[in-house]
Amino acid sequence: MNKPDSIEPREADSASVLADPIGMEVFCNRLLSITEDMNNTLVRASFSTNIKERKDCSVALFDAAGRLVAQGTQIPLHLGSLDGAMRAILRTFAEDQIRDGDVFICNDPYLADGSHLPDINIITPVFWEGTLRFFAANIAHHSDVGGAVPGSIAGGLKSIFEEGIRIPACRLARAGQTDEDLLRLICANTRDPEERVLDLRVQMATNRRGAAAVQGLIRQMGLQAVLRSVDDVIAYTRKRLLNRIAELRPGSYTFRSDLDDDGMGGDPVPIQVTLTVGADNLHFAFDGSGRQARGAMNLPFNALRACVYYAVKALLDPDLAPNAGLFDPITLSAPVGTITNPEHPAAVGARSITAQKVAGAIFGAFRGLLPPEKTMASSNDCCPAIVFSGRWRERAGHFVYLETLGGGAGARFDADGMDAVHVHMTNTSNLPVEALENEYPLLMDEYAMIQDSGGAGRTRGGMGIAKQIRAVGPGIVFSARSDSHTVGVAAGVDGGGDGRRARLIRNFGTPQAEELFSKTANIALAAGESVRIETPGAGGYGAPSERSLARVKQDLADGKISPHAARADYGLSA
Repeated sequence: MNKPDSIEPREADSASVLADPIGMEVFCNRLLSITEDMNNTLVRASFSTNIKERKDCSVALFDAAGRLVAQGTQIPLHLGSLDGAMRAILRTFAEDQIRDGDVFICNDPYLADGSHLPDINIITPVFWEGTLRFFAANIAHHSDVGGAVPGSIAGGLKSIFEEGIRIPACRLARAGQTDEDLLRLICANTRDPEERVLDLRVQMATNRRGAAAVQGLIRQMGLQAVLRSVDDVIAYTRKRLLNRIAELRPGSYTFRSDLDDDGMGGDPVPIQVTLTVGADNLHFAFDGSGRQARGAMNLPFNALRACVYYAVKALLDPDLAPNAGLFDPITLSAPVGTITNPEHPAAVGARSITAQKVAGAIFGAFRGLLPPEKTMASSNDCCPAIVFSGRWRERAGHFVYLETLGGGAGARFDADGMDAVHVHMTNTSNLPVEALENEYPLLMDEYAMIQDSGGAGRTRGGMGIAKQIRAVGPGIVFSARSDSHTVGVAAGVDGGGDGRRARLIRNFGTPQAEELFSKTANIALAAGESVRIETPGAGGYGAPSERSLARVKQDLADGKISPHAARADYGLSA
């Protein structure tokens, strides 16, 4: 158990549970046990593969003032939407208008501080003895919420109005009674209303379970002890982060990465951040980033916040509890009308790709600040997504299969980068081949790691993923959103090589093979046609000549590098 940093203790009394480090740790873990149970409930009870198999969802607890108390450990990018939704609800509904048994819903990045429309937030107030004390919250990425393309996301969409149904902060249930008319209206605007309504009901049930657990904690500890404990945990997180900031060298540090385009082709788009370290503050300025994208690559400001909070936690103190205390010592700015702070009604559906580039840029800025053993080469920083849609075989309506893919993780000072993983802002599981082929009229031709895709170095960059899927019936429509195909690259550090770029190929290995634009949409596939996506590898760390001969031979034996790369990059003779 890590020993907590020093913090001014409360005046000791019989009700205080955080008078010692053990009490602090126990209370934090009790909060996390509630969010973990909520998350498990949401995953196990959901109907769509995107939630039940890929775990594209997150949960959180807030206090009555809207402060984040605890967050599940699922997906960092969801923090921006959950925190924004909480603020939107409190802005829309006065406290005396919120009743026990109410449930609130929202998703819109402009109307309700969300991040993109498929991420639907459900928030439930938690009362104790007639008074509002907490909120249980969760978010789930629904595989379709309507709009111009199946899956509701395409890089070339031009406005939020093309991306699906927009939900401001609304009351979905009043005093325990669900507004079935509103629920029906929302789900009717999607391509699979039955799946949507089932998953939304699971989200509501998840919050009821979380609310009951919070009430159980109050019943056991006493209300005042719980409220004091929450205050202390938030204060402790703030103090602990301030201690980490005090250890840093004051100054400003800038880094730039690039998107291939803005979703509609054209010139590369810079993502630039300047980190300024003050005595008790970290400021992140995104001046120098590209103008607002014509397509759907724009990153709403609340999602930008999540990128910054994640990077600070990951780099300075990974064990720091995710709560409102993390937010106070951090400020950020981004000019309005840029890709990191778009104006309504800019499209934002593909914002996860930009979020990954932002996180990678922040990691790059910290390279000038942190010692070599705490830095890493660039990861794939992309989060490609593929979407297949068509008619269900067993029932009426259309399916939408969505999957985001991992790639290589950057090499570290003393360790190779991880192969074929999600990095930074996303953390979803892969969809098992068995589930894919059982649920959809699709066939997996190949699912593998890509040889030579990780950058060479003293420590090698992680490998990217190749996934090739074939349509086995008529009427299948394919869309994709990806990046780092032409310009963006996972850069190595200290002499390490860059990771390999991504590719998207239709009918790979046949005379009809065709390389597709990285942000293609609505491609009609005939039965037997396939699409192959290859995700980026990651950068290496240190000169390849410093890698031990034994490790090079092991990579060669494992198929991670080819004989050609062993000779060209590492000088291994036959």
